[in-house]
Amino acid sequence: MAPTSTSRIETFEDFVKVHAMLLAASGIPSSLHERLFHKLSSETFDGGDFFSVQPCDGGRRRRLVFTAQSLAKESDVFLVDHAWTFRLPDALKQLNEVPGLAERMAALMCVDVDLESDSEKAGIEPGFEEEKENERKIREIVEREMGKVKERGIDGAAWLELEELGIDDEMLCSLDLSSKFPNLIALNLWGNKLQNAETVLLEISKCRNLKALWLNENPVLKNIRDEIGLAIFDHNPVLEIFNSRFTRNAAEWALGFCGGIFCMDNPSCSQCATNSLESITVLDLSNRCIYKLPVAFSPVAMPHLSQLNLRGNDLDQHSAGNLLEVLGGFSSLQALEVDIPGPFGNSAITIIESLPKLSLLNGTSTSSILESGKHIIDSMLPPRLPEWAATDSLADRVISAMWLYLMTYRLADEEKIDETSVWYVMDELGSALRHSDEANFRVAPFLFMPEGNLTSAVSFSVLWPTQDVQSGEECTRDFLFGIGEDKQRSARLSAWFHTPENYFIQEFKKYYQLLQSKCPDPSNVRSFVTKSIFPSDGHPLRVYTDIPHVEEFLKRPEFVLTIDPKDADIIWTCLQVDAEVKNALGLTDRQYVNQFPFEACLVMKHHLAETIHKAKGSPDWLQPTYNLESQLSQLIGDFCIRSRDGRDNLWILKPWNMARTIDTTVTGDISAIIRLMETGPKICQKYIEHPALFRGKKFDIRYIVLVRSMNPVEVFLADVFWVRLANNPYTLERSSLFEYETHFTVMNYIGRLNHMNTAEFVREFEAEHQVKWLDIHERIKNMIRSVFDSAATVHPEMHNPFSRAMYGVDVMLDSSFMPKLLEVTYCPDCHRACKYDMEAVVGNGDVIKGQDFFNIVFGCLFLNESVHVSPL
Repeated sequence: MAPTSTSRIETFEDFVKVHAMLLAASGIPSSLHERLFHKLSSETFDGGDFFSVQPCDGGRRRRLVFTAQSLAKESDVFLVDHAWTFRLPDALKQLNEVPGLAERMAALMCVDVDLESDSEKAGIEPGFEEEKENERKIREIVEREMGKVKERGIDGAAWLELEELGIDDEMLCSLDLSSKFPNLIALNLWGNKLQNAETVLLEISKCRNLKALWLNENPVLKNIRDEIGLAIFDHNPVLEIFNSRFTRNAAEWALGFCGGIFCMDNPSCSQCATNSLESITVLDLSNRCIYKLPVAFSPVAMPHLSQLNLRGNDLDQHSAGNLLEVLGGFSSLQALEVDIPGPFGNSAITIIESLPKLSLLNGTSTSSILESGKHIIDSMLPPRLPEWAATDSLADRVISAMWLYLMTYRLADEEKIDETSVWYVMDELGSALRHSDEANFRVAPFLFMPEGNLTSAVSFSVLWPTQDVQSGEECTRDFLFGIGEDKQRSARLSAWFHTPENYFIQEFKKYYQLLQSKCPDPSNVRSFVTKSIFPSDGHPLRVYTDIPHVEEFLKRPEFVLTIDPKDADIIWTCLQVDAEVKNALGLTDRQYVNQFPFEACLVMKHHLAETIHKAKGSPDWLQPTYNLESQLSQLIGDFCIRSRDGRDNLWILKPWNMARTIDTTVTGDISAIIRLMETGPKICQKYIEHPALFRGKKFDIRYIVLVRSMNPVEVFLADVFWVRLANNPYTLERSSLFEYETHFTVMNYIGRLNHMNTAEFVREFEAEHQVKWLDIHERIKNMIRSVFDSAATVHPEMHNPFSRAMYGVDVMLDSSFMPKLLEVTYCPDCHRACKYDMEAVVGNGDVIKGQDFFNIVFGCLFLNESVHVSPL
């Protein structure tokens, strides 16, 4: 709705008054506030007079270049429009339905190009004449190298470069390389047509002196990459380099090759003395998959080494722990390239302090690093460019690329806090800002309210210089402004950059070993039975409650409601009863309450996972779970290993303490996982990609657990449970991940609810899957018991003799009918669920009606009754 002229903000003073909180939160310098007001009021978009968007990275990205003469720090402010604003569940729908949106976003994100070559598009195969020409070239190369070997004499060492010549299995055999070159040192067959593993292995194994072999990009490696590598190494025990990687036999020759000593003109070291590495000054060992450096890597062997690159190597923790000490012995070492984060950790300062003679670390002056106090260096990380398949639609390409461009904010007013975040993409100018650790600009979202209220609000991004800028300079921003290593900056950069995988894999392995080392503690002794608290004189127990369902349905004569909490024997409330609440209400420590101390260890998702990990390690019934606020590195390592192994890699992100699947997302995109951290603290849990289905749909089960004691653990399971069904048939198609009613079952308790009573579900499930529900139910009971045993073991302070509680435990079954724990919910959420499930059939055919449910709960917890409940 267009604002009227009389209601619009007309003065700068009114603008500041209305937008004071937004201005403070944005970080825009106060000296620019008035300039911002005038540009907002006049809708001045003058960025085109100062900036130019230019392609880079072969058209895969764009960058923003300053084109005016100069711009002083904090001297001006620019408005950036938002090209696309949406709620995450609506993203794919909007791209498919809003005219022109997918095309604009695809162009902005550089995914509207076809990366296939013309020959690949046309499917052109080399013709007969081309094949004959390739064969002639190969024969000429072989003859020429045979001549060089004769001229060289001495050891007859040879080095053959036969790269991308169309060599197939038959031709490789006909070349008979082992006979022509009995001392073949290096053989490059990169990019040929070798397919048969047995043929290749036979021919290569004849070359007994081979030290380097390249078979990269041959069909033979497609499905048996690791197997053929091991077989070749077994038959060629002196091999030091295979497919550009160091083997476990890598020694002096491999180091000499990387240092430029050994090459086609000097393939062998047999005629060299033991000091063959002495002349090396520059050594590039990057991306060699080195686990442990060769013994020959030493200051004695390479006394003049001044530049060393160790990026992209595993370097196990033991060897890396000693590596700084080894590097300290290289007295001439001036420049070092290492992964940060990596085997040395994530602190550039620690490395520099250990190597005081170093002048350059990852291309940056060590003195400037020490002056700035920066612990990480991210300027050298390769960008994570968008990936897509040729068959992907523009909408699918945008979905896969958008996490490199998205920004987010939340809206709130006096009446309601918005429960889902707003995501947006800046226009072409704003989206061209690339990342820099030393950025010269800053961007912040800003909500302009021309009429002084949210109804009139228009969102922009505001851009201003944080350093002096000259013509021709690239304009950059810090994608993680204000986020340091204490908030996992190194790991979070993985959303936009290919950070060193090996570091994260090592972090995951250490974490996994820690979980595996846990020995589950035995369950608590169960002999103790809590006594009924019903008075011997027969007077009813007084109950104070602020929960309408209890007020309405608790009708048993043993209980009577009171409006004064000080007079109550039992406090049944949705409030957290802490010391402050007790003082405010005048409560005593002798009144029974419907909660246990420290129950957050169960009902908050990150604490629940932590509790189970501490007590049980990694039980089968808990999916791999990571607290993104503290375990992002371990998650990335797990994700990388699964990706390398080709395993399922779909994950679900859940807020720590929100119910009804609010802000919950399913994704297999590591960039999405990391960026979603921006909308609040979350856990990331391995998605159950192959759940047991009911009528072709996903379902979960809500169990009600009644707890009388946590020392010893005394818990009861209500005989009734609630089955909640998704509305749509289950599928793992990528587009379905945005369909709430396919992957979730709760439906926020609105819309189409799809629940079943107990007996009907059991009967149909057994018939559909030919299983016995009692067997499944027994596994579920054991799991639930283990959950509460874990809490009692890790948090003995939970026990309070005046505590009783009701919890909901949500369970899902995988395709093997094994239970998986989803979450534990606290008392108010159980009441909310019961509101929609007031009738359910229990095992013996009786019906628990709504008015009976809370009578059963109170009877079990306070009168020690066991009607319609089972002890665990």
